[in-house]
Amino acid sequence: MPRPKKSSPQRRSGPLRPKQTRRTPEAIAIQPAADAADGANGPQKIHKVLAQAGLGSRREMETLIREGKVRVNGEPAQVGMRVRAGDVIRVGRRQVTVRDDAKLPRVILYHKPEGEIVSHDDPQGRPTVFEKLPAMRRGKWLAVGRLDYNTSGLLIFTTSGELANRLMHPRYEVEREYAVRIIGKLPEDKVKDLTKGVRLEDGMARFEELEERGGRGLNNWYRVVLREGRNRVVRRMFDAVGYKVSRLMRVRFGVVSLPFGLRRGGWRELEEDQTSRILDWSETLVHPELAEAAEPPAARPAAQRTSGKPVPSRPSANRAGKGPGKGRSGAGTGRFSPAVGRAPEEKPDRRPRSSRAR
Repeated sequence: MPRPKKSSPQRRSGPLRPKQTRRTPEAIAIQPAADAADGANGPQKIHKVLAQAGLGSRREMETLIREGKVRVNGEPAQVGMRVRAGDVIRVGRRQVTVRDDAKLPRVILYHKPEGEIVSHDDPQGRPTVFEKLPAMRRGKWLAVGRLDYNTSGLLIFTTSGELANRLMHPRYEVEREYAVRIIGKLPEDKVKDLTKGVRLEDGMARFEELEERGGRGLNNWYRVVLREGRNRVVRRMFDAVGYKVSRLMRVRFGVVSLPFGLRRGGWRELEEDQTSRILDWSETLVHPELAEAAEPPAARPAAQRTSGKPVPSRPSANRAGKGPGKGRSGAGTGRFSPAVGRAPEEKPDRRPRSSRAR
């Protein structure tokens, strides 16, 4: 009887595994685009959808999912699950309907005047900043930080909860720059106190930078930079050293500067390329290594190379020159981009008409 032919050796049974391929630099570079396409044409991760809806950070959403506080179409959600367009997500009393939308989030720069509050409702009936913003068919505008009733200047609004959370989270220490007018002139010892740190009722606070910018009579202007957004912190710091703030104007938040020529009460929506640059920069807040990889060590200042703390690289100013807000961005120009760039050179004789002493 003829023997059966010897079969080829069988691989041992087990779960099939995808073929491992080496990720080339080209493949890594196109990965973000592939992720974006996946979110636009297919299911999206639930924590990303909730973060973009303004309910909190992705990490916070994952915590709520683990605690069983999130439901999808009436069923408990699971960490890592994906949702499709049309799915209904409930987080407590909040409801989010998933939409198939591949567009970038919208970002608006608003020049807040004095006499407005940063709130949707006010029991006293005072005007709010949201009354002047363009209406939205779905979703809502999220304010990045707040300004007091008597404080003017830059406010950023976005439809992305994730972007708003990155800019406001104390962990990322995003810079805020203000033009401050006080009654009197700071002596050198008070300048040292404010830059070294003064004690407030809710803890220590200090200015990263404090520069005199001249003035007239009793009114003197200063440029200050700090990395926190506590309530009325700038006014309280000057009060702590015995000086009263008579005018306060925010001119920069992170890499976003108040557009030159934007009148009080006016707003300007950013172009897609400007929004993309802000999103890229916000990513370096979460992953500082991205900023280091994008800029060679020799190109960074010595203080950044030796401090051990990575400093996000600032995107270049918008050069498209579109719209009435086009401007220059650079050292000593006194003008700045409507989107991103260096801080404005706020000098008394070059201040916008709205910030001159009356």
